[in-house]
Amino acid sequence: MKLLKKLIAVLALAPALTLASEATFPLDQAPDRTRDLSSLQNGAKLFVNYCLNCHSASAMRYNRLKDIGLTEEQIQNNLLFTSEKVGDLMTVSLSPKDAKTWFGAVPPDLSVIARAKASGEGSGADWLYTYLRTFYKDDTRPTGWNNLVFPNVGMPHAMWELQGVRNVKFVDEKDPHDASKVVPKFSGFEQVKPGTMTALDFDNATADLVSYLEWMGEPAQNTRKRLGVIVLLFLGVFLLLAWRLNASYWKEVK
Repeated sequence: MKLLKKLIAVLALAPALTLASEATFPLDQAPDRTRDLSSLQNGAKLFVNYCLNCHSASAMRYNRLKDIGLTEEQIQNNLLFTSEKVGDLMTVSLSPKDAKTWFGAVPPDLSVIARAKASGEGSGADWLYTYLRTFYKDDTRPTGWNNLVFPNVGMPHAMWELQGVRNVKFVDEKDPHDASKVVPKFSGFEQVKPGTMTALDFDNATADLVSYLEWMGEPAQNTRKRLGVIVLLFLGVFLLLAWRLNASYWKEVK
């Protein structure tokens, strides 16, 4: 019985110990542009051009982009491939078998990726914003790229032409858990080849893309929040009226 209790305690602590032992890269706070229609439109364009080649968004239809101010004609002319229709789901033609052969794993569906990546370290938007901006050249990897947030990731740097090519610099530091060991610590990037965007422009473009991914996870979120405020205001007024009505009623009873 004692052995069983010890086993249960170890199993309960195992996930926490595992998370504590992982070295996580600090996340940058993502700008919230989910209410900025121009940013969402730019994010949708980036998503279609750079993400939708491998990643699907099977819970999203192209015509839902009308919610961010795009007309059906704009969607048809700028965001659709030849054979697709405005009412189609955002799927890809890449087969799972080919994806696994090329990348080692099937690229995940991005419909709710901003929610899926939320953790105690930060929101899903923070994770995506930092992840998309911390790719670096690594010739030891099959794709030629690596990432600080997701080490040894199978995904290549899809937007490298915009950001350019960068190497990463590490310095050795003493392991806080074992003074006899050293661990590499990130100390900065070295720009090897410039991109078509400046660093600031790329950060802004990434913020637009991440805001779109966050919006796509729940297109009605801004409406929901707005209705929530209206309902709370209504309940507040109703509570005030009920309180005064109750006071008036008991005044007559007395």
